[in-house]
Amino acid sequence: MTQPKLIPPESVRPTSPEARIAGVILAGGQSSRMGGGDKCLLSLGGSSILSQVLARFQPQVEALVLSANGDPARFSQFDLPMVSDSISGYAGPLAGVLAGMDWAAARGFSHLVSVAADSPYFPPRLVTGLQYACEVSGDRMAMVNSPRDEGGFFRQPTFALYDISLRDDLRDALQAGLRKVIQWTEPHGCARVVFEGFGDDPFFNINTPTDMAQAKART
Repeated sequence: MTQPKLIPPESVRPTSPEARIAGVILAGGQSSRMGGGDKCLLSLGGSSILSQVLARFQPQVEALVLSANGDPARFSQFDLPMVSDSISGYAGPLAGVLAGMDWAAARGFSHLVSVAADSPYFPPRLVTGLQYACEVSGDRMAMVNSPRDEGGFFRQPTFALYDISLRDDLRDALQAGLRKVIQWTEPHGCARVVFEGFGDDPFFNINTPTDMAQAKART
């Protein structure tokens, strides 16, 4: 298996001006380990987790959309367009990616970057790093990898860049029952990227009350 490409801050450079990149914040999870509800609306350091994700992500993309299901009124304070899953049942993050792709394609974007709504620390150069990895590798997608304490790397499937030309293929895969992000991305070629020098665990996500306590100690 190809080793992930390391992306230290000094290696990230301006990328192709032809690419138009939109962003999708994935907030459609069921939050079962946090007791249900929208964990991204919980307060962390004086503002909601989602507010912090938005502040970090918005400068990196041309436009943003929120992927969530249910009543959009609960997110009205953020003044963001919202899309819901077009695949019936809980189809996981890939359904949110597809909804974001459809929204972005209708507005002329060429690429979509996804981030998790419960991860407020991702790098301020996430998008350029992912795009750079695609340009170097020739792949149409790129996904963040993080180092394991015991060695090796694990994928962070909610942090990825997608070529929007793949959206019909993704739709077919979801309708056929595929649910795991990596099972879809791997056969198409997906660059693996490790961000170094961006602080302690920049892709830390808040899944449980213990995670929230750690995030509050970190803030």
